[in-house]
Amino acid sequence: MLKGISPLLSPELLAVLCRMGHGDEIVLADAHFPAESFNQNVLRADGLKIPDLLAGIMPLFELDAYCDNPLVMMSAVEGDTLDPKVEESYLNSVRQTNPDAKPVLRIERFAFYERTKSAFAVVVTGELAKYGNIILKKGVTPIE
Repeated sequence: MLKGISPLLSPELLAVLCRMGHGDEIVLADAHFPAESFNQNVLRADGLKIPDLLAGIMPLFELDAYCDNPLVMMSAVEGDTLDPKVEESYLNSVRQTNPDAKPVLRIERFAFYERTKSAFAVVVTGELAKYGNIILKKGVTPIE
């Protein structure tokens, strides 16, 4: 275990976050997401909820400041509704360390799947919230 790093972050996930470059994307997927169908680099975080995982990742992860939407979620399929508490809980976790994070962009389900194909990695979580998937686009870590 390392000081200052959430124990929710596995060694594999830490390595992926470290290897990602500017503009690379990582998908934090809910438990129902067909990750293996869309990406070869799949990590498991079974039992973890996405807000908790975000709270562990965001102190280590710079969001891309050069794009309008470094946070992307799936839109509801026609006839379905979104639970606004899901996005709110994700943003609460993100804004603990990134108070100026830009709003979430919602994209159509199949567009989300296409974007997943080019993601650096997909982390399958234990999240059960409907439409609970989120993409994070990595930025440049600032020099302080």
